[in-house]
Amino acid sequence: MKSYSTDLNANNSPHTHSNPRKVFLIALILILLTIIHLCIHSSNPPLPFKKIRISSTVYRNIEFEKKCDIFTGKWVPNPKGPYYTNTSCNLIIDQQNCMKFGRPDTEFMKWRWKPDECELPIFNPLQFLELVRGKSMAFVGDSVGRNQMQSLLCLLASVTYPEDISYKYTSNTDYFKRWFYADYEFTIAALWSPFLVEASDADTNGHSLNSLMNLYLDKADEAWVREVESFDYVIISAGHWFFRPLIYYEKNQVIGCHNCNIQNMTALPKYYGYRMAFRTAFRTLRRLKKYKGITFLRTFSPSHFENGDWNKGGNCVRTRPFTSQEMKLDGYIMEFYLTQVEELKAAEKQGKRKGLKFGLLDTTEIMLLRPDGHPSNYGHSLHQNMTLTDCVHWCLPGPIDTWNEFLLDTMLKNEKDDVN
Repeated sequence: MKSYSTDLNANNSPHTHSNPRKVFLIALILILLTIIHLCIHSSNPPLPFKKIRISSTVYRNIEFEKKCDIFTGKWVPNPKGPYYTNTSCNLIIDQQNCMKFGRPDTEFMKWRWKPDECELPIFNPLQFLELVRGKSMAFVGDSVGRNQMQSLLCLLASVTYPEDISYKYTSNTDYFKRWFYADYEFTIAALWSPFLVEASDADTNGHSLNSLMNLYLDKADEAWVREVESFDYVIISAGHWFFRPLIYYEKNQVIGCHNCNIQNMTALPKYYGYRMAFRTAFRTLRRLKKYKGITFLRTFSPSHFENGDWNKGGNCVRTRPFTSQEMKLDGYIMEFYLTQVEELKAAEKQGKRKGLKFGLLDTTEIMLLRPDGHPSNYGHSLHQNMTLTDCVHWCLPGPIDTWNEFLLDTMLKNEKDDVN
């Protein structure tokens, strides 16, 4: 550096004194241009750099929401066990109280649903109760729908217990239930209607577990229609009753039957009656003048009878879930599932004209994998002090609690969509 400096200073040409000034000015101009450039670009960055301003958390959330299908996944071990027990929740009826009646294994309670692309949030009872403050929710359908309601009651029991106000509305308090959470002014109801449409006994010997019945496919059952108009949320479901012998009516005329063994009567598949029942139920909700609620379809819940039918010695004694490789959604279960989902999609499209929302609780495939979750021989009849083999309903606690995790997650997403 010393020799270079000496050589430079020793230069005695005419430009000796002007060069340093030029260098200084050029350097100053470059510095100023750089500062100006940085100022301009920091205050108004070009479009490609705006993405950098999104935090990684927000970005992950955006991607998370796009990918998250909570209904596609697998059951994974959950050593923590269930949210509640049959001793911590005294609202479990004997029909689903498997532990009370001696079920020896507990592993069926130690599994949790894991979506493929995201996490299913745990059920937060306080969050649920705040969400439904001042509102009402009805489970419309058969006893499996009531099973879901009982699960929800137990999930909320860690925060508060409701008052049973069923007697104020009906004398049939086994099938039509109402619970009121005073602290949150929230009502839960079970409106029992196994066919969703009007039905009556057709067997001259009276009603039995497999007796012939009339089904009026174009008339919604008044048992729920006259009650449902004021509810904010309606979870609608039906299934297993459609397997029994049925005579189908439309416009008060017989159009055929399913499994009725009546000569000269047109045979129609059970899927026809199933489709028309949901079509009528959804149409009725759309046409109710004061109904402004959100309707959720909870899809068909598979049974798991093995070694015989329900009335021929069948049982369900497995103690672990199936994997998706062991059990596929097909056959009559797939037909029932597709039938009701198709009707839901049509109702959703038509409901938009009135501003009504229709949503999906897609429980069929996930429950197909849970043959271990039924009471089997560890439940009691609803009306008699006797054990029965039940591979239709679900133990409490058990995999049915996942339905209400789905319910809360779906309700929260609806609230978010309304805000946005």
